[in-house]
Amino acid sequence: MEVERVQAIVSSSLAKDNIPLEFVRPEDEQPAITTFHGPIPDIPVIDFNHPDQDHIIHLIANASRDWGIFQVVNHGIPFHLIQKLQQVGKEFFDLPQEEKEVYAKPPGALTLEGYGSKIGKDVNGKKNWADHLFHKIWPASCINHQFWPKNPPPYRAVNEEYAQEVRKVVDKLFKWLSMGLGLEADVLKQGVGGEEIEYMMKINYYPPCPRPDLTLGVTSHTDLSAMTVLVPNEVPGLQVFKDGHWIDAKYIPGALIIHIGDQIEILSNGKYKAVLHRTTVDKEKTRMSWPVFLEPPGEFVVGPLPQLLDPQIPPKYKPKKFKDYSYCKFHKLP
Repeated sequence: MEVERVQAIVSSSLAKDNIPLEFVRPEDEQPAITTFHGPIPDIPVIDFNHPDQDHIIHLIANASRDWGIFQVVNHGIPFHLIQKLQQVGKEFFDLPQEEKEVYAKPPGALTLEGYGSKIGKDVNGKKNWADHLFHKIWPASCINHQFWPKNPPPYRAVNEEYAQEVRKVVDKLFKWLSMGLGLEADVLKQGVGGEEIEYMMKINYYPPCPRPDLTLGVTSHTDLSAMTVLVPNEVPGLQVFKDGHWIDAKYIPGALIIHIGDQIEILSNGKYKAVLHRTTVDKEKTRMSWPVFLEPPGEFVVGPLPQLLDPQIPPKYKPKKFKDYSYCKFHKLP
């Protein structure tokens, strides 16, 4: 086995009521010390069924400027499909370890796709209390079924159906985010690759942890994607950094959590903010989440939109190929 999976560590750790030292975060990152418990505003919730489209656009633009994150209800993805997505993902992680390892990310591979436990570099050499599975779900030309579990048997059909449904939501989001900047409806989508945008599914698996006060499922970061559409399970854990505080995201059954990512922040020249967020873990329950990252093709260049620039508003970001941006971000390079 390439690395020891967190899921495999859990049984021995739970018995000892401690966790290996490489999972203990520095004090300034420990959730017990850094989570804010005072009165806080809730992450904005936006109802796609509202009769006034201008009202929806206004709410999305404000949330993207002020928060970089919002929750969407009445989005059109059937609740039973979300439940099936969660069920097949859970069943995969319930498989015996050796069966999951069949889908492991190949050592040294440039792709993120596959089953694994860690991405990116941690300057402190610390690990996240999480395992994951990555695979692309759209467009068809970039799907590699080598990384799609054959077990449980409905896994493929459920993910294909979900891909079709989430694309409809994404098209609305791109349209309304563009209009919220005073632009034509298709500008943001085209600015990150148009019909070539790649949909990367990730299943995050955060097993129960004997010391959730000391560790994190995922450390603080912004998503390098254009946008992320996330389905959580009912176990809380997502935290957002707002006004100098780490605050908990409220769980809303069936809602989608929309993260503004780095590429939309760049395109909008900073008008929309990529959200700084992290994930805590639970002592007794398994937390899972299903983010879909919307990413430009690797060779696609993303830079501030000329429509948003003038002599008084210079570009805040340099145009970059997405693959180069990703490489720099993963390796903590400027």
